[in-house]
Amino acid sequence: MVLGSDLRRRNTRPVRGTVVAAALVLVLGPALAACGDDSGGGDSAPPPTPPVERTTSAPATAPADPAAATTRIRANWKKFFDPAASTQDKQAVLENGDKMGTVLKAFSGDKRGGQVQAVVQKVAFTSATRATVTYSLTLNGATALPNASGTAVEQDGTWKVSVNTLCALVALSGDASQSPGAGC
Repeated sequence: MVLGSDLRRRNTRPVRGTVVAAALVLVLGPALAACGDDSGGGDSAPPPTPPVERTTSAPATAPADPAAATTRIRANWKKFFDPAASTQDKQAVLENGDKMGTVLKAFSGDKRGGQVQAVVQKVAFTSATRATVTYSLTLNGATALPNASGTAVEQDGTWKVSVNTLCALVALSGDASQSPGAGC
């Protein structure tokens, strides 16, 4: 038995149809009445529309040029994870890189650090200056950490690998002899 049905009543369709038709008239009636005159000439002018005040703007969920930002993020992540890149080049694409020398040394000092590269698979902007980066780390060409998640941040006009991403990778290295020192 269906809730609300009455076994004694055999023909409920006309009632349902009437209810649906009444609901449509109530919902669509005002909209159709507003569209009735195509001539453009009405008896009275429409009421004035108040000016829209914007006291605050919603935060941007992407930079002005997302395609260019994505290209920069991919290039800078590739540079950061390039075993042939100098420490200075890596610091240039690392958030607060000038202050992260000790942590970067711990990461690069790991014997595997010199063999690791990153392949960015996806960039999803969370604000105009932050993005979630999905990437895979390869070790000697073999995928060692698939579908990892990190953060890119725009700092001083450059998209950089975030400190949080680097610190998480140092922690994952498992090499207790390498202390990241201050910064993580």
